Amino acid sequence: MANSVALENVSKSYGDHVALAPVTLRFSAGETTVLIGESGCGKSTLLKLIVGLITPDSGRVLIHGEILAFDNANRMRNEMGYVIQDGGLFPHLSAGDNVSLLARYLKRSSRWIDTRIAELCRLVRIPHGALSRFPHSLSGGQRQRVSLMRALMLDPPLLLLDEPLGALDPITRYELQDELKEIFAQLHKTVILVTHDMGEAAHFGGGIVLLKDGKIIQQGCIADLVTHPAEPYVAAFLRSQRSLATGSSRAS
Repeated sequence: MANSVALENVSKSYGDHVALAPVTLRFSAGETTVLIGESGCGKSTLLKLIVGLITPDSGRVLIHGEILAFDNANRMRNEMGYVIQDGGLFPHLSAGDNVSLLARYLKRSSRWIDTRIAELCRLVRIPHGALSRFPHSLSGGQRQRVSLMRALMLDPPLLLLDEPLGALDPITRYELQDELKEIFAQLHKTVILVTHDMGEAAHFGGGIVLLKDGKIIQQGCIADLVTHPAEPYVAAFLRSQRSLATGSSRAS
């Protein structure tokens, strides 16, 4: 299967702190991959490098075979949907204006925007009327649905999610895990999702990349990590995950 995203010997440091050691990693088109590890392990840094928010100290990032660089970053970001924890919505804009912001900037027609928003409301299961409200008056789950709509507005082939459910209460998080998994399966996009919860990673299935101290410790499916841990840290990380048992059963 073709690679949608590739990192070749990519590294990133801040002063003496190594956020990401030289990493070579490929993400197959149409697949869901979960980046997981403890806080500070490098997973969010890796995602920011892919979306072009930061530049690597060494190596190169390729999106659909094209090297991500300063002069093409804005254009290539239009082919990516990016969702962060708690949505990252602009508080001074209504939910609907948040969703349509980039489409309006790119001068898409009002008819196109209205049609696309109606499609996305059905996809993420949010009432169209909620889009007239401002982010502060929406629930956490609604904000994440609106943020997902914004990320999907231009129908990008690549979807990047950085701890998208981390700030939600357990019941809402459980419901959105199921909904997101269904959406991923329906859209067949390349999805790269960051989480610290192995149960959540197991639920979404696909490939898992476990990081520690900016390095890839092991990658594979959840069964690979459980039955063939690459080193003692993998087994210790799995044991520390109280949600793994429920997450694994839900993933089946």
